[in-house]
Amino acid sequence: MTKIKSIIQEASELPVEDRVMVIDLLLRTLNMPNPDIDRAWSETAKHRLAELRSRRVQPIPGNEVFSRIKERFAR
Repeated sequence: MTKIKSIIQEASELPVEDRVMVIDLLLRTLNMPNPDIDRAWSETAKHRLAELRSRRVQPIPGNEVFSRIKERFAR
């Protein structure tokens, strides 16, 4: 466990941008990127952004979303 603690200590001293890169690279070793899935998510995000910009849909504030979720699962 000492080696892991050493790695964590060293990584935590990196600038935030480098820590993000380390985290991203480690996560990719657990869940390999799939270009087809990434493309589908990108298209979905673009579609949703277009809906927001055109005002076809109205955004819901995050705190309201979480309140609804808590209410739903409290039943």
